[in-house]
Amino acid sequence: FYSWDSYEKGLPHCIKADKPNELPPEVTFSYTKEFGFGYTLFTRLDYVHLHWKDDDFFGYQFLNGVNPMMIRRCDTLPDNLPLTDNMVFLHGQCSLAEEIKNGNIFLCDYKVLDGIPTNVINGKKQYLMAPLVLLQKTEENKIMPIAIQLKQKPAEDNPIFFPTDSEYDWLLAKIFVRSADFNVHQLNAHLLRTHLLAEVFAVSLLRNVPMVHPLYKLLVPHTRYTLYINVLARLRLISPDGVFNHVSNHLCKGMSEILRRSLSSMTYTSLCIPDDIAERGLENVPNFYYKDDGIEIWKTIHRFVKGIISFYYRTNSDIENDPELQKWIKEIFEYGFLSLTSTGIPQKFTTVDELIKFVTMVIFTGSAQHAALSIGQYDYASWMPNTPISLQLPPPTKKGDADEDTMLATFPDINTTVKGMDTMFLLSQQSTDFVPLGQYPEEHFTEDFPHKKIEEFQRELKALSNLINARNKTLEVPYTYLDPMKVENSVSI
Repeated sequence: FYSWDSYEKGLPHCIKADKPNELPPEVTFSYTKEFGFGYTLFTRLDYVHLHWKDDDFFGYQFLNGVNPMMIRRCDTLPDNLPLTDNMVFLHGQCSLAEEIKNGNIFLCDYKVLDGIPTNVINGKKQYLMAPLVLLQKTEENKIMPIAIQLKQKPAEDNPIFFPTDSEYDWLLAKIFVRSADFNVHQLNAHLLRTHLLAEVFAVSLLRNVPMVHPLYKLLVPHTRYTLYINVLARLRLISPDGVFNHVSNHLCKGMSEILRRSLSSMTYTSLCIPDDIAERGLENVPNFYYKDDGIEIWKTIHRFVKGIISFYYRTNSDIENDPELQKWIKEIFEYGFLSLTSTGIPQKFTTVDELIKFVTMVIFTGSAQHAALSIGQYDYASWMPNTPISLQLPPPTKKGDADEDTMLATFPDINTTVKGMDTMFLLSQQSTDFVPLGQYPEEHFTEDFPHKKIEEFQRELKALSNLINARNKTLEVPYTYLDPMKVENSVSI
């Protein structure tokens, strides 16, 4: 029933099923889920509509928008971003070297998009850039863009844009960045790092771990609907005839190339939020609610997993001598990460602590991380100028020519925009039979101790939810995506 299949060479393997009705009935949608999946309504986050042009909101989205995975502290300027102090700071009131040393400079580099083949929509060629964005933390603790280069290779026809440029030169530069960010978010952060990995974890579990095994009992609730939704996505969203191939600025083969590049550079560290935040140098960034809430959820999941795993595995030898456990991780490494040792994914488990961390990552990826990258899609993309799904004019090659007409002609056509909005709405919705993180309607454990740990887990998540809600009452833009009461147990949409 659960066989591996290769959807595209160089990508994680998936369940062998071309259509949802080819899946075993125990992993398909319930009636209420399928019924609710067909309905769409439209709302709009007015704040995005009103502030999409603002530099501080542009910077804010790198921290608390739907893609908080790109920004990292800049330790040294990249060689392909030739900047001087006088370009960035007027009247020499500041130096880049000093600001970098003080930890106030950040970089978003979209090199994964460089040279990706682009689409033709409504008979018009589409454009996708691979920008570099330099940002600065101000004294007011805002993250502000200070320089944007839209192509990777410095050249005379590839100017670096600054906030001091004309209104539409600077605005167009930010628009091309937002469109690039949409592509990296959808394909790398959202599709690859949550959907496809969650499917790998689930297929290997269902193939190798029997129902009586404690790992199965712990993880199977976190696989609910994942196989079904991914088969649907391959059929309707990312196939040659799928929605994204008709509305986004990359071709289907471009999508596959972005995914391959993303997988080849993926690391285990980047999948574990405490390690990822540290590796990107973001531990002390203020007003970074994805970081704050995400790390608290990680710690809560880790305590829960440690309690369960330590109950069943008392020694490291218990781990080493469990063949089903070792088969599970072996197939994840082989079929999910294509045996790439550079990822740092374990090929086998040798200690209890190794298993606890990996299982924590699996649950976090399919629940909290997916929520952070999915729930807000319509909030930020429903006002199209903030997140253009495609762009149909090339970027400016010199400064001073852009105006409002240039901007409007660059945006996608109305039919493309509407299809994109409709898709973003559907991908953001809570299902009719939503199960929040830590709730387990089907009881798999029979012993009293795991039940006690589940109750503790639920109490801790509720307490965290209360803290997040209290904080959000003080924010102009509440960050709700990692409220445990809004995070689903599994990748199900």
